Formats: sequence, C-alpha cells, structure tokens
Amino acid sequence: MMKSPTILAVGGAYIERRGQVLGASVPAASNPGTMREEVGGAVFNALRCAVRRGVSGSLLSVRGGDVLADTIARAVAAAGIADLSVVFLDRTTPSKTTIFDSNGALIVGLVDMALYDLALAKQIRRAKVREAISTADAVLCDANLPSAALERLVALAAGKPVFALAASPDKAARLAPVLGSLALAFLDRREAIALADVGIDAAEQDIADGLRRAGLKGGVVTADDGLVLGFEEAGAFSILPPRKIADGAADALAGATVAALLRGLTLRAALREGVAAAMLAIESAEFVPAITAATLAEALGLVPEPQELA
Repeated sequence: MMKSPTILAVGGAYIERRGQVLGASVPAASNPGTMREEVGGAVFNALRCAVRRGVSGSLLSVRGGDVLADTIARAVAAAGIADLSVVFLDRTTPSKTTIFDSNGALIVGLVDMALYDLALAKQIRRAKVREAISTADAVLCDANLPSAALERLVALAAGKPVFALAASPDKAARLAPVLGSLALAFLDRREAIALADVGIDAAEQDIADGLRRAGLKGGVVTADDGLVLGFEEAGAFSILPPRKIADGAADALAGATVAALLRGLTLRAALREGVAAAMLAIESAEFVPAITAATLAEALGLVPEPQELA
C-alpha cells in the first residue's frame, strides 16, 4: 500500500462567525438576522479538505488561552490532523466576524488576528517545526504569516513544494517576497490583480502574465464571475464551474487541488477535482464538505474540461 503524502500546514486556524441580516439592512441600528460560528481559517480549511482526499496532515498555528482555543483544538483532533500549535494563555484566540445582507453581499468584516503577527514567526524557529518540515512531502501556508515568517518557511522547505493561500486582499502583498519559491498560489481576482500589478479590467491572460512577471510559476485565481483561472509553465487555462466559488469553498478548492497534485495529477486535472470539491462545499454550506469517492465523482461529472487561453 502506498504511503499517503504528508503536508505541514502553517497559518490561520480560528473562529469564523458569519451573520446575515434578514430583510433590508438598516445602518447604525439593530438588524434581525442569523449568526453561525465554526472553526475555519484558510490554511486549516484547505488542510482538512486535503486530509479528506487521503493526505496526512499536521498543523502549526497559535491560539489564546480561552474557551475558543479548546474549540479549535477539538476541531483539529476531529479532523485527524496532528496539532503542533502553541497556546498563549494571556492572549485572545484569533477570530473573524463577517456580516452579510439578505442577498449575501458583505456589509462589514472584523478580524482580530494580532496574535498571528506577534507569534507565528517565532514558532517556525522551533526544532519540532523544523523536523516536521523535513519529514513532510509539502508545505501549505497562508498569508496570515508575516512576510519574514513566509521567507523563513520557504527557506526551511529546501526545495519541497510550497503551496500558499493569499487569505485576504490586504494580506496578499505578504506573499510578494516568496512568489518565486512557491509551487502554486491560490488567490481571488482582487488579490491576483494587486500582485500582478494590472488593471481591474485585465483579461485572464494578462493576470497570468503579470503574476509570472512577479515571479510566480503557477497559480489558481477565482473570480466573482465564477471563472477559475489556472496557469503554469505549460500555459494558462480556465474552468467555468456551474456555480461561483467563493469564501470557504475556495479553501476547499485549494485543499483538494493540492491533494491531487501530490498524487501526481497535472494541474489541469487536479484543478478539476478542486472545483468539484468546492461545489460540494457550496451545496453543504460548510467550509469542509463530506467527500467520498462517489460524491466527488458525481460532482466531477459537472465540471467542464479546462479551456486553453489564447
């Protein structure tokens, strides 16, 4: 029996709260609505999806000394992931709260993630983490790490594939110093445009070319119109899923794509699996959907073949 690929994931694992207003939203007033809370974070969501696709995973993150930290620890254990994270008893566990209107448009977001900037870089120096990097087949990270921490991480990876998630438009710039060292980066269109230094109306090929000029060898870009752009040295291509991929579904896309790449699939084939996993996430309304061979095959049957860009 073949050994499962192993991934060390480094970055955010935090509490995500999502509220939605019922009816018309009224500024500066109490609005009736719903709120749900679960453990999320770009790198943690992606790693959980990769594990459900047969990868063995470990996670390095940081959290505070509160009840939310216990919730995250239980979620990591339930996902079958080895937890290398560190708890700071005098700090607050990171969280993200987003409020949407009744149509799903973002009204406001609030992130409390100062602990990542304060502590994540120091954790990469730990001997246990260096050992985990040396024994992993690949590293998965997100831009919740400061640039200096990202640079140290890719240096320690020493030629192993490093996959990165931009995490948010304001944090995507942290990836700039390490773009040339990444095997693949996952971004949304706003993040990609910022790193590629192109206009907001840039065509997909122009975005791919701009990211290549910035040093990135391969990337995946999701967009508001639903189109998923992929590129590598062999060229650029696009996939138009039946439904738009955004938010946590994009994390599922990243995790399933990475798992498929580590099984030896080409980027084109791997990204189709990623899109299929994202579709399952959309249908389940969860960051990380239940994935079986049967459900993935069914979803994969709905994913169009990649179209080469001219």
